Amino acid sequence: MFLTADSLSYTYPRRSGSESVCALREVSVAVPRGSLTGLIGPNGCGKTTLLKLLAGVLTPERGTVALDGRSLSSLSHKQIARRIAVVPQETHPAFDYTVLELTLMGRHPHLGPFELEGPSDLALARQALDATGTAHLADRSYMTLSGGEKQRVVIASALTQSPEVLLLDEPTASLDLGYQLDVAALLHRLNRERSVTMVMATHDLNLAASLCDSLVLMRGGRVLASGSTADVLTSTMVRQLYDVEADVRLNDLAGHLTVVPVRRQL
Repeated sequence: MFLTADSLSYTYPRRSGSESVCALREVSVAVPRGSLTGLIGPNGCGKTTLLKLLAGVLTPERGTVALDGRSLSSLSHKQIARRIAVVPQETHPAFDYTVLELTLMGRHPHLGPFELEGPSDLALARQALDATGTAHLADRSYMTLSGGEKQRVVIASALTQSPEVLLLDEPTASLDLGYQLDVAALLHRLNRERSVTMVMATHDLNLAASLCDSLVLMRGGRVLASGSTADVLTSTMVRQLYDVEADVRLNDLAGHLTVVPVRRQL
């Protein structure tokens, strides 16, 4: 396997007046090269924490994360950033950057101390903007963009890192239906055409069903099940994950499984 997590456990430190929070318990995940893996589960199940551990942003209490057989603990943050890019739920730049300036930031892990971006870096940034359909926004202020435009620009910045792995945290959250479809189509194209390995945390079960080769189902900081989307995305598993009765079936028009929530389980 290309990206692996073996028996990960993580507890967020105690803050004054509160107790420590155990976010993950003995979580193991195996992601094949070139695949698109979805992380699904209720709020607080540990999806975002797992993404941060896979990205090397957090260090596990126990267990290991390895990329292509090499432990992340043996790599510097810069080495990790050259191979793994992250698309967070929201991006709030400290300054009012243009779209092109924000996209160019993806080249920082590849630059030396005090080195400035050169023509080749600029070319990569423009290619990423082209790939995400945002080249026409290059001179616009990032803060003036719509939610869907911002998300595509952040993905462009991640692509400019030239990563082998793209980790996405709720990439379609707060987007309207049209933008959700745009971002889903973009991720599918990048995964298939560029062979970028992707791990995506999402609450959108229909997005996961349409995009993901495999799913990791999480609840209470543990992995409830994992496997191919067709095998694990079932009415029974939705009930175990969310305490919700749902109709899960193949939609001939969509060409993939669809999930229709019916009622809370009593």
